[in-house]
Amino acid sequence: MSVAQATLTPPVTADDHLLGPDNAAVTLVEYGDYECSHCGRAHAIVHEVLRHREGQVRFGFRHFPLARSHPHAKQAAAAAEAAAAQSQFWAMHERLFTHQDRLDEASLIAHAAAIGLAADQFAQDLGHETTAERVQADFLSGVRSGVNGTPTFFINDRRHDAAWDVASLLAAIDAAS
Repeated sequence: MSVAQATLTPPVTADDHLLGPDNAAVTLVEYGDYECSHCGRAHAIVHEVLRHREGQVRFGFRHFPLARSHPHAKQAAAAAEAAAAQSQFWAMHERLFTHQDRLDEASLIAHAAAIGLAADQFAQDLGHETTAERVQADFLSGVRSGVNGTPTFFINDRRHDAAWDVASLLAAIDAAS
């Protein structure tokens, strides 16, 4: 699949982790890795983009842990999914990017406590097969969508291969709306 033809596979569904209105004209999806320094920079950029286009953009995040170069990435993604089981995906998502240097298991447990998760439930969900399956499903959807690094963005199901600074993303969002 050429990069120019890359489309989001599968498209966004209610099962995705989404912020913003369901009827937004533009959906921005990021494939990311919590241990990736570029994704850490992109996290702040996405915040700024969403602030500038509040109510106009729906944002989704899918896991693409690059485990060979980021040994804590899969477990961090699992922590986000374990938090999702307690309706706290976005709180954990924020915490993981804010504390990218603290993604070992003990730190993940501390992050869960810091956002008020039930510790026993978090520990159970962190190691549960369905949590790992969700992370793997996101990863495989990224592979099918032509993702080969992080962060990778899709705007209305089309891969965004231009720069991902605030101005470039805003221009691409405006062009797509």
